[in-house]
Amino acid sequence: MKNFSGYLISFFIKKRIQNIELTLKYPIDIQHRLLKKLIFFSKRTEFGKKYKFHDIKNYQQFYNRIPLSKYIDIYPIIKRIRQGEKNVLWPGQVKWFAKSSGTTHTKSKYIPVTPLAMKECHYKAGQDMLSIYLHNHPETKMFFGKALRLGGSHKLHKNYNTFYGDLSSILIKNLPLWAEYISIPKKNIALMSEWEEKLKILIQETINQDVRIMLGVCSWLLIFLNQLLNFSNKKNINEIWPNLEVIFHGGVNFHPYRKQYNDIFYQHTPNYYNVYSASEGFFAVQDKKDSKDLLLLLNHGIFYEFISMDDFYHSYPKIIPLDEVELNKNYVLVISTNAGLWRYIVEDTIKFTNLTPYRIYISGRTTHFINSFGEELIMDNAEQALNKTCIKTDSIIHEYTAGPMYINKKHTGAHEWIIEFKKPPKNVFNFRDILDQELKYLNSDYEIKRYKNLVLQPPIIYIARNGLFYDWLKINKKLGGQNKIPRLSNNRKYLDDLLKIN
Repeated sequence: MKNFSGYLISFFIKKRIQNIELTLKYPIDIQHRLLKKLIFFSKRTEFGKKYKFHDIKNYQQFYNRIPLSKYIDIYPIIKRIRQGEKNVLWPGQVKWFAKSSGTTHTKSKYIPVTPLAMKECHYKAGQDMLSIYLHNHPETKMFFGKALRLGGSHKLHKNYNTFYGDLSSILIKNLPLWAEYISIPKKNIALMSEWEEKLKILIQETINQDVRIMLGVCSWLLIFLNQLLNFSNKKNINEIWPNLEVIFHGGVNFHPYRKQYNDIFYQHTPNYYNVYSASEGFFAVQDKKDSKDLLLLLNHGIFYEFISMDDFYHSYPKIIPLDEVELNKNYVLVISTNAGLWRYIVEDTIKFTNLTPYRIYISGRTTHFINSFGEELIMDNAEQALNKTCIKTDSIIHEYTAGPMYINKKHTGAHEWIIEFKKPPKNVFNFRDILDQELKYLNSDYEIKRYKNLVLQPPIIYIARNGLFYDWLKINKKLGGQNKIPRLSNNRKYLDDLLKIN
């Protein structure tokens, strides 16, 4: 019965590849057809009436009529929708909201998730992720066992009968039957909000299962796997789950964790496949084995526009559609979706690595950078420099964050890094010097500011005690789910908090 179910699921998932290939063939046509569909569905909503959706015939009219928006701009509207108002941004009532970390103006963001967004964006993209994997690995037996999911928790907003929680918990709560059939743990465990208690039960529920697929944020999956090894007294994960074949991960850059993953598998390393999923939508999937690039999903309820980071902080930035993007240029994502987000600015930045088909990689965040001295250090610079430094110093980083040390009468500025090592370097000053050189190589603005120490001194490195970042997350009630360590900040908030408890 198990094998029959596995073959049946594989058969239906494989058929998705034809739709993916059609999108690759006509990407621009499909995007513009999607935009017309979004406008048509929403023309009788409050938003659609305000901006006269009924007579928008093409992209240029849409471009001229609809303003850009950040979360703070639509926060009052979201508040009304959470109180039960219908037909505001999207037809009908929205009952589900993905809760994520907030902006400088709000503690948390509540992103609407409509039934259509679940079906046509998140679940459809999940099927395409599996379909691409099946296409790349035709002999796979991944559906003959179980898929272990590591998600968040959900809560009921009691005043207005709407639900909110991590996106993962919303998707788990509404998962299709076929996906629920192969998934572990059970919903009541997967949706537990107390991370440490959940971890204990999760280990007991899954240790004797035939796990072949894992899904989650790679940093939290790693914590779970290490706890699993401690509990079982095994040397590597292969002894527990010999058929584990693939890990689908997202949320944070995988490369700093790759060596740690390889160490705990030892005999048989699984395939690692990256996905780009956020509260606002499922944007991209890795379509080639052992690739850093992600295939942009163009027929999943999201119409894309882009703003060059060179223009982003201007009063009236230039916005371009997909057919005008250039290779290797930093862009901010602007999306219009089947959840009622219209020309909404996503805080991630991406670069295109290929235009036929459209492939991207995530280069950073509009809010996660250091530019206190004009050096414009972004996460992509930091990740690449740290990765090369670790190779050259035979060290392994577990977690890190960095921020500015401001200029005063006594000294020029600097970047302060607090790093928790899995394997520390033999000489921290050598590590610092190599990191400094790698950053200079990757970022000409940083190199100029470092010239003769006139603006920036060499980096200052603090070695964190074991468990520091985990403790910081626990203190701030951010354990588990989709919470992430802030990598770079243009102020000292995270840095000072961590140094205080180090």
